[in-house]
Amino acid sequence: MPAEETNTRAWQIYGQRQLAHSYTPPVPERLGWTPWEEIGPGAEVLGDITGRRVLDIGSGAGHHAVHLAQEHGARVTGIELSPTQHERAVSTHADVDGVEFVHADMAEYLAGVKPFDAAYAIGTLAFIDPHRSLPALRDGLRSGAPLILSLLHTDLHGRGPSTEVAPREQMILLRNDPPLPTQMWVLAPQLWEDLLTEYGFRVEAIDLFPHPDESTTVIQQLIRARRLPDRPARVSSRPRSTRAPAAHAAVGVGAILLSEQGILLGRHRRGTLELPGGSVEAAGESFEDAVVRELSEETGLVARSSDVELLGTLVDHVEGVLRITVGALVHAWQGRPTTQPDESVGDWAWYPLDQLPDGLFVCSAQILTSWRPDLPVDHPPAHFTAFAPAK
Repeated sequence: MPAEETNTRAWQIYGQRQLAHSYTPPVPERLGWTPWEEIGPGAEVLGDITGRRVLDIGSGAGHHAVHLAQEHGARVTGIELSPTQHERAVSTHADVDGVEFVHADMAEYLAGVKPFDAAYAIGTLAFIDPHRSLPALRDGLRSGAPLILSLLHTDLHGRGPSTEVAPREQMILLRNDPPLPTQMWVLAPQLWEDLLTEYGFRVEAIDLFPHPDESTTVIQQLIRARRLPDRPARVSSRPRSTRAPAAHAAVGVGAILLSEQGILLGRHRRGTLELPGGSVEAAGESFEDAVVRELSEETGLVARSSDVELLGTLVDHVEGVLRITVGALVHAWQGRPTTQPDESVGDWAWYPLDQLPDGLFVCSAQILTSWRPDLPVDHPPAHFTAFAPAK
């Protein structure tokens, strides 16, 4: 059975049992975000909600919604999917001013209503797939609206949060009835933050509240987020001045080709030995394409951009010019390296790593030691920033 169907069934049974016991939780004097009294902040984390439209997600018996309406002057809509939980709320609080209870799926309901000024969920949002609930909440909240979520972090068995967006079995515990199995998204705070950011929210704070009894492992997390403004479909940019800027930087690439015979080096007319490479062309050329082009022009070897792995950037200064060099490792190529006409580097040969020659070009030496720091090569210092590995 899909996770959300399991949860819908569990909360329907839960509501039936509470109706059978005629149990209605009292309206709290203070809004609490944890199951424990006086632990954590109160309603102030929602901001000033006087006269504001506030959404209670998974409102259950309705007691939190009633508190916000009566004590803080909010106009609260409690949304509840379980028919028995909805019945508990309307049978007790239907006549409370400033409160309405809606029996509906949250995502479907929010698709057809005016955006709310604030929303909150006390222990309930973890029963809905966040890839379904969070985009619905983004569309159902006005720009700048707070979203406050109280969520399980560590359960009674000491199981901490998951680092993948997947539900796992948890239990709804009842005092006089058997526990009800559910499927909950118990996620690590960073994962919740990533999801909220992905779906148009800015996370302002995440707090963890352990159980007041240190021997109990339960920890609740409280997430305070805010709905970001919509971005325009396309963002414009200002054109540059027609006057060319003064040259102040040089950008180039250097390629490492490693075979059974060693690495490929060529001799420059000035006498230095260097890796294949050169300047990146100004017409929007990528670093990978620059490596492929330079390799072909200088050595006659043919490679594809997909065979090029960028290692990182090396930055140094030469006579007042900022020099940026991107090192690359070429994993596959075709042909044999030969001296090309009209090129300044030729006499290509393979050199074993333990027999590298003297007189390396500075940029080539820097690239080689950024790739293999253990190589016994001396050169002027440069700042190296490695690229993240491709996923």
